[in-house]
Amino acid sequence: MPMAADEIAELIKAGIPDAAVEITDLAGDGDHYAAKVVSESFRGLPRVRQHQKVYEALGGRMGGVLHALQLTTAVP
Repeated sequence: MPMAADEIAELIKAGIPDAAVEITDLAGDGDHYAAKVVSESFRGLPRVRQHQKVYEALGGRMGGVLHALQLTTAVP
């Protein structure tokens, strides 16, 4: 069963409380999303570590319940 966009955003915000999160359903199928996550907590971190923080917030759902996530991270 696919995840809803609002559920993805809530999980990210729970794991990264200061994050501003935008979720876009890329294929309209509830299975392929793009996420833009902006957080001060990313400051000074390499891009790969920023992405790892988002994946950690998703609690292991990547590759399972959440099939595909195109991820963009940034510092405000």
